[in-house]
Amino acid sequence: MKTLFAKKTDVDRKWYVVDADDQVLGRLASQVATVLRGKHKATFTPHTDTGDFIVIVNAGRVRLTGNKMQQKAYYHHTGYPGGIRKEMVKDILKDKPERVIESAVRGMLPKNKLGRQLFSKLKVYGGPDHPHQSQNPEKLILTKS
Repeated sequence: MKTLFAKKTDVDRKWYVVDADDQVLGRLASQVATVLRGKHKATFTPHTDTGDFIVIVNAGRVRLTGNKMQQKAYYHHTGYPGGIRKEMVKDILKDKPERVIESAVRGMLPKNKLGRQLFSKLKVYGGPDHPHQSQNPEKLILTKS
């Protein structure tokens, strides 16, 4: 038996739209990362981008479990002494709700060139509208469990 490796030219990409309304953030991100990576296909190859495009709408209506809405914080450092910055999730969801989902999905992708290429196929929008109607995206049903 011979192992088949997918090449860039052999991959057929689909567009999917996901409604994040009342979806748990971590479960949504892990399932989206799986589709972006292409692990749901029989032609999955670890070193090749075999995944599909994902459009996420209603990012501002994503759900966090437990006390994460009040306690979860994102940190970054400016590079200057004493330059640590902290932002709470509840504030980010008000201002830029896309950043919460993007951060969760980015953390579940490989940390290399391939991961950055995969991340570029993710499109996140805070409201119900998106500019990708011409690609005829299919609705992707995610499992709740």
